[in-house]
Amino acid sequence: MNVRFDLDPSVTPALRDGICALWSDVSNADGAVGFVPPVTQDDVRPELLRHLTSMAEGRTRLLVGRDPDDRVLAAAFLTLNDHRLMRHWLWVYTVMVHPSAQGQGVGRELMAAVADAARSLDGISGIRLTCRGGTGLSRFYASCGYKEVGRVPGAIKVADGDFRDDITMWRELG
Repeated sequence: MNVRFDLDPSVTPALRDGICALWSDVSNADGAVGFVPPVTQDDVRPELLRHLTSMAEGRTRLLVGRDPDDRVLAAAFLTLNDHRLMRHWLWVYTVMVHPSAQGQGVGRELMAAVADAARSLDGISGIRLTCRGGTGLSRFYASCGYKEVGRVPGAIKVADGDFRDDITMWRELG
């Protein structure tokens, strides 16, 4: 699939709406991006605004993937550390690939673009992310060069009686 990735694109109303639609579509397809379906774009919008505010404050960077028609197909937020002993690595949050593009290599392309973006930032030598257990995501991230470095059993409550592990993954950049 032909996807163009951009780091720090201009946040236009069209891009904002595209990310909001992506986030709700991924959530409603059981994607582990902070919500449990069903959700609407109105449910997602406040969380997106928190991410955009963090971007405006210079703490977070946006990586977005678009198809040739400029439709948002993938996104990830890279959050810089402000602690002086941890500025050499960053967090990756809210990694999303549109359900229509899953299984076509877009997720691998997104994670490769995340690594390239991190390498382009001064002094960054590692990437940290977390994922929800029981989804197969830890296997996907491992196939992209990440290794599991921690796990908190039952830390994520998806529903009454449905608790998932919070898995921490790490990728050293070389």
